[in-house]
Order: sequence, then structure tokens, then C-alpha cells
Amino acid sequence: MRICSLVPAATEVLFALGLGDRVVGVTHECDWPPEAATRPTVTASLVQTGDLTSGEIDRTVAETSRDGLPLYSIEEERWAEIGADVVVMQELCDVCAVSTDQVESALRARPLDVEVLDFSPSTLEGIGDEIAALGSRLGAEGEAEELAAGMRSHLERVASALGTVETSPRVFVTEWLEPPYSAGHWVPDMVAAAGGTDVAGMSGWPSHRMRWADVAELEPDVVVLAPCGFDLDRTLSEVVPLDLSAHLLGTPARQESRVFAVDANATFSRPGPRVVDGVEVLAHLLHPDEYPDPGVPWSRIRL
Repeated sequence: MRICSLVPAATEVLFALGLGDRVVGVTHECDWPPEAATRPTVTASLVQTGDLTSGEIDRTVAETSRDGLPLYSIEEERWAEIGADVVVMQELCDVCAVSTDQVESALRARPLDVEVLDFSPSTLEGIGDEIAALGSRLGAEGEAEELAAGMRSHLERVASALGTVETSPRVFVTEWLEPPYSAGHWVPDMVAAAGGTDVAGMSGWPSHRMRWADVAELEPDVVVLAPCGFDLDRTLSEVVPLDLSAHLLGTPARQESRVFAVDANATFSRPGPRVVDGVEVLAHLLHPDEYPDPGVPWSRIRL
């Protein structure tokens, strides 16, 4: 079996299931575990974002999509060279990965017997379910059940630690910086699992574009900056505390200095095993007296 993963989260899962030696192709964004980065990359970004601000990225992506152009490309020569017979893809978000149409086009160009598997969990519970399903399809059912059970056990420990907590802080998690986007899909579930109430996102539904004025009207007790695809350093490099302070003026989060940045790329954006680490971070940020710092990267934004 030769597997090509077009989903960074699925790549993490495949390696966690002991199938890393079967992975012969990955995306340009597959960086975890580190060994994944040694595999041939079969995709490339058509929008160079390294030197752009989040506002500039948002405008560029919107213009590209409006013109009907793809955000990513498939390296056809590399695609042919790896000879994959299983391709793992997602249908959740065209901004996050190559589109279904692009994959189908590549498969038509190389008409071999290829099995296409979908990995598109949209809720926290669904992540474990999809891990189990993927493992079952790839002959690693026992390993997948063990991984999913480990995630559930981890979440149960968080729930147990917060069992006597009576407060549920109002939380706004933004999946982008400029403009802000409400948290979507599994992130509201993460907030709930950490003992909070998401004031804007809905479990299983995509994130949606907002204005900072809209966020302030929601009067969040806690604001978490988790821009999709950004690690903690990238987020901190772009945050302007004075601007953020003005955006959140009058909110409990601003008044109590409860505005935080996290490593979204590792523990929030990707629906893989490490989201339970994100839940732990949230549990500590929301209930610092009841839940200890898990040692996963985060930072308080001093406003």
C-alpha cells in the first residue's frame, strides 16, 4: 500500500497509526511529525503568504477565489512518480487544501486503480470517529481504536478536573486576525470541553467573517487568537496590542487582561490527535486555578 496524504491532519494520523512507512506523498504543509516533512511533496501554494499580513492574505485569497482560480496546485510529475494507490483528501475547506476537482483531474490524468478516502471531521467527537474509520480502511483498526480511545480518555480527564467548576466563561476564539473569523467546526466543542461557552461559533459549522466591533458587542470574558495555519510566533509577530486593546475596549476580556494567543497550527486548526492538547490549553486559560498549565505553547497578550 502506497499512501498519498493531501491533508496535514490525516498525515499526523497516519504516522500515529504506524503507517508512516506507507506514506509516499504529502502536502507542502505536512510538517508533523517531523518525519512527514521528509516525504515527497505533491502540492504547492499558488498564493505566497510568507511576507503578507493576515489582512493582505484575506484580500488575496478572496480575490483569487472570486476570479475562480485555485489556491493550490498539484505537482503532476511528482504525483506520477510516487505511484500512490491510496489518496487521502478532505472536502471541508478549499482554503485549507487542494480542491476535490483538482484531485479528480489528477486522477483522470493518471488512470490507475486508486482508492480515494475522505478525512473531513467537523466536530470534536467526529475527529475520533474519522480516525477510527480511516484506520479500519487501511488495516490499522486496532491502532486507530487505541488512538481514538486515548483522545477520549484525555478529554475525560479534563472533564473530571473541571467537574466542580461552576462558572462557564464567555469565549471568543478567532480563526483569523484581520478580519476576525469566529471559530468553526470542532473549535466550539473544544471550548465546551474546556469549560467555556463559545459566544460566536457553532459546533460543526464553518467559521464566519466578523468585525471587531461585532466581537466587542458579544462581551467575551476571554478572547483566544488562533489564526488558522499560524504558529504562536507568527501570531505574536503580527498582533498589535494597542489596536487589539481598542477593538476590545469595554469587554471583560480587555478589562481583566484575558486575551491569549495559542499555537493554532499545532493544536487548533488541524483535526488530529493534538486537538486534545488544545483543549488542555483552553482549560488552563479559562480555569487557571482548577487546571494546571499543560506546557503547550501559549501567550498572554498584554493590553
